[in-house]
Amino acid sequence: MSNSGGLDHPVFDADNHYYEALDAFTRHLDPALGPRVLQWCEIDGRRYHVIGGRVSHAVTNPTFDPVALPGAMYDYFRGNPEQRSPLEFLTEREAVRPSYREPGARADTLDAQGLAGCLLFPTLGMIYEEPLAHDPEGACHLFRAFNRWMAEDWTFNYRDRIFAAPYITLADPVWAAEELAWALDNGARTVVMRPAAPTTVEGRRNPFDSVFDPFWRLADDAGIAVVVHAADSGISSNGYAVDGFAATFSGGWKPSIKTFAIEQAIRDYLLTLIFENHFERFPNLRIASVENGAQYLPDLITKLRSTANKMPGYWKNDPVETLRRHVWINPFWEDDVYEVAECMGPDRVIFGSDWPHIEALPEPIEYVRELKEFDSDERRMILNDNVQELITLRPT
Repeated sequence: MSNSGGLDHPVFDADNHYYEALDAFTRHLDPALGPRVLQWCEIDGRRYHVIGGRVSHAVTNPTFDPVALPGAMYDYFRGNPEQRSPLEFLTEREAVRPSYREPGARADTLDAQGLAGCLLFPTLGMIYEEPLAHDPEGACHLFRAFNRWMAEDWTFNYRDRIFAAPYITLADPVWAAEELAWALDNGARTVVMRPAAPTTVEGRRNPFDSVFDPFWRLADDAGIAVVVHAADSGISSNGYAVDGFAATFSGGWKPSIKTFAIEQAIRDYLLTLIFENHFERFPNLRIASVENGAQYLPDLITKLRSTANKMPGYWKNDPVETLRRHVWINPFWEDDVYEVAECMGPDRVIFGSDWPHIEALPEPIEYVRELKEFDSDERRMILNDNVQELITLRPT
C-alpha cells in the first residue's frame, strides 16, 4: 500500500461508489416484472432505463461507458477560479474502469490511493426509489433484486477493506425488516437508505412512525449503523424549479434552488429523528449522514435548542447531545470541516471522497491537507477511527 499522506495510521474513505453493471437491477428481477419495474430501452442509439414505465433521463449515460473522469468538477467546487461553464468540465470521457465494477480491481486502486478501505454505495441505486413511489411493492421487488446482484458482484465485506451497503427502502415495513435480516445474515456491516419520508401503500409516512419499528428494532438489536446517503429524496421545488433528479441545462447554466434539495432532505430527516424521540426508543441505534453536506448543521442545532427551550420536559436528555451521541456526519470535502467538528465533535466527523463521481476528490488522500489545524488524535478520528467504530457491529 502506498503512503497514506505521510500519516502513521490508516485512512478509510467513508464514501466510495461503484458504477452499476448493466444487469445490476435485472439479473435477479423476474423478467415478467420488467415492464412494471425496470427494463432497458434504446432511443436514438443510446440506452436508458425505463422505470415504472417511464424513461429515466436522470443520468446521461446509465451504461457508464464512457463516463466522466473522477473529480472532473473539482475546480468548480473549489470556487471555479477560471469561471468556466460547468458543462466544460464534463467534456472528457473514458472507458469504464475495472475498479468501477470489480472488487479486486477496486482493492488495487485503494492501494494506489493510499487507502486502507472504503464504504461502497450505489450510484443509480440512490436515485431509483423515487421513480417507483407510485408502486411501493415494485420498489421492493427492484431493490431485492439489486441487493442480490450486489452480494454476488461485490459482497458486503471484501477482504475487510471494501464494505458495500445493501439498499433498504421503507416502502414496505415488513419487507424492510426482512431485507435487513437477510443483509445481516450475509455479512453486511452497514445498510444505506435515502433521507426521505417513504411512500407506502398508505401514502407517505414519517420514517420514524411506529409502523417501521420492526426494522429499527432489528437495527438497534444488531448494532448495525444505518447510513443515510444523498439521493433523490423527492424534494419538491414548489414551482420555483422543475422537479426531478436530473439537472436542467436547457437555455444555459443558471442557479436553482434545486441545489439545496440535498441539504433540505437531510435537515428535515435529522430534525424529525430527534423530534420523534427515536433514540429514546432505540438507544443503541447509530446513524451516519453521508454526502449530504453539513452547512445546515448550525441552523439545525439552533432549531433543536430553540425547540427544547419552548417545550421543557419533552426530551429526557438534551436533544443536541442526543444528536451528537448517535449521529456521524460526512461533510462535503469543500465544507468547513472545523465548523462541523465544532457542531458535532471531532469524534463524529467521517471523511468521504465520493470517488469516482464527478464531484469527488480526484485523489482522496488529498483531504489530509484540509485537516492541518486538528491535532494528530483528531485527524486519526476523522480519517479512520470514527468510521471503524461505525462498521463494527455493536449488538445489544
